[in-house]
Amino acid sequence: MNKISIRKPNLFKVIRDYATIAIGMISYCIGWTIFLLPNNITTGGVAGVSSILYWATSIPVQASYFAINAVLLLIALRVLGWRFCVKTVFAVAVLTTGLTVMQSHYDAHLLSDQPFMAAIIGAVFCGCGVGLGLSVGGSTGGTDIIAAIINKYRDISLGRVILICDVIIISSSYFVLKDWEKVIYGYVVLYVTAFCIDQVVNNSRKSVQFFIVSQKWKEIGREINAAHRGCTVIDGTGFYTGHDVKMLFVLAKQSESTTIFQIINEIDPQAFVSQSAVIGVYGEGFDHFKVSKKKQ
Repeated sequence: MNKISIRKPNLFKVIRDYATIAIGMISYCIGWTIFLLPNNITTGGVAGVSSILYWATSIPVQASYFAINAVLLLIALRVLGWRFCVKTVFAVAVLTTGLTVMQSHYDAHLLSDQPFMAAIIGAVFCGCGVGLGLSVGGSTGGTDIIAAIINKYRDISLGRVILICDVIIISSSYFVLKDWEKVIYGYVVLYVTAFCIDQVVNNSRKSVQFFIVSQKWKEIGREINAAHRGCTVIDGTGFYTGHDVKMLFVLAKQSESTTIFQIINEIDPQAFVSQSAVIGVYGEGFDHFKVSKKKQ
């Protein structure tokens, strides 16, 4: 019985993660092919390289995007291992399929007379799409792979490598488009995309803490444990009554708050509950410690 109860939530999580990646890649595809590409506005990463190749040689973006990522993924598979690559392969496959469908059956050119708005809206779609993928461990590949490989052997942050690559790619679009205005729009896309990625990823990682005082603390704790979230029992004393009480301390993702409140309400509607947001939670089930290694 215990094995079954553990596998079902894991299977659901896997399905949810891949569905989230698929939705994110579709969002990225819409932003790139409907708003950015038709208006000759480039972006960073492999998508930017594919756009430049498309404008210069008319090679379909889906072909160059898939080919470049295939080479990078083969290198990453050897250097970084298969765990890094599985969800990235799925993301690249979904995005390549989406690009093929959009390019073949939907010829849209929106906001052709308002390139700045096209850059903003396209960047929002792309940034939210990438953010959704990153929030569940996926990636669009490209400069993410290059940054991860360099970071493995050199003490250079991932963000710095990605930024350098993206600035070089966007700046090089001038040699094809011969228009500095389009290059500036590309920088706008880079900034808005990064902002949207941060918002989506940080929102998915928000955590909360609960202090729960209840006579039925055992039943509540047992159900919270069954929902794959840990509890800590704290001994306390009511100042007014002088009675000994048991208090549950729970750290959880913000998305799990509703489930925890439902558990408490079903078992003990009279329970005293305090909920508050926390800046960061590190350890098993949450984020990893982000500490730079000291140089010898």
